[in-house]
Amino acid sequence: MNTQETLYRLALTQLPGIGINHAHNLLQAAGNATFLFTHTKELRDLLPQVSPRLLQAFDHPEILRRCEAELTFAEKNHIACLTSDDEDYPSRLRECSDAPLVLFYQGNADLNSRHIISMVGTRNATGYGKALCDRFIHDLQELMPDTLIVSGLAYGIDIHAHRAALQYQLDTIGVLAHGLDRIYPYIHRHTAIEMTTHGGLLTEFMSGTNPDRQNFVKRNRIVAGISDATIVVESALKGGSLITAEIADSYHRDCFAFPGRVDDTYSEGCNRLICSNRAILLQTAEELVKAMNWNRPKEIPAAIQRQLFPELNAEETQVVQLLQKQTEGMQVNSLVVESNIPITRMSGILFELELKGIIRNYAGGVYKLV
Repeated sequence: MNTQETLYRLALTQLPGIGINHAHNLLQAAGNATFLFTHTKELRDLLPQVSPRLLQAFDHPEILRRCEAELTFAEKNHIACLTSDDEDYPSRLRECSDAPLVLFYQGNADLNSRHIISMVGTRNATGYGKALCDRFIHDLQELMPDTLIVSGLAYGIDIHAHRAALQYQLDTIGVLAHGLDRIYPYIHRHTAIEMTTHGGLLTEFMSGTNPDRQNFVKRNRIVAGISDATIVVESALKGGSLITAEIADSYHRDCFAFPGRVDDTYSEGCNRLICSNRAILLQTAEELVKAMNWNRPKEIPAAIQRQLFPELNAEETQVVQLLQKQTEGMQVNSLVVESNIPITRMSGILFELELKGIIRNYAGGVYKLV
């Protein structure tokens, strides 16, 4: 995306009184952020739904100057500025209604990796929780070595998940609640630096942003939205990891939780999630792979590979070809990522293919060829 549009999209997120949902609505109505800022005086005529109060929000030239400085900072520090129209922007996150308009990314991992999970939990990790992280990630690396591990670089389960991923040579992404000019907590700085060459650091916040409490809640939606599934390792009855699990559920993403003893404070949240059917009970990496239908694809006979369905349009053919390569089936999120077809269109395509008797929907949102 051109630098000017990136600048205006970033500025749109900083205008007073305009939240992320309102920003998305304005962007959709106008077509691009450049139009919003360069035709401010005509906005009321072109977009009747725009209120006078909202128009006043655009009268802040200091915000544009601040955003210009931020883009310069990013360029000097080799930080990628990704908008939702960029190919490298996380496809899974793009489908969320409150996805950030701009992300700042420093790292080398593919944010659209084939398999992505988030691991979250209490900041007061017990020996049980630490051992779970270590064993689970070790086993997952053997089963699915291309899995990307996402967490929040916080104390407890987060940092143990990151360090286990690094130890077992899985890429890992830390989603931050502040800008990329600092690391919080500072004690995790060495791990964060290592992650930039074996994963990366991701945030929607500009440099100079403090790690305030409300930013962690915003951060959690990225942790949930960028992943295929969220795993809660340990949690008390209240905590940020339960918020992340709730957000993941609202995004129609799978949520798993490790069970614990009934009298363990930091397993109460996980046990409650499982008992209320808001999370799937998880014990091993093998169970996750099976539940997510991530089993390794089998060799496809050449005859099937060459099979064509002349009655299909281009996008339907693309989906069928993807499913031909994955005889165990694929989930909707994986199809969206692999095809780069928006989930709103993908749902209609899958419905049409089902009507034509070409595919079938199985448990867990998995689609297979008939």
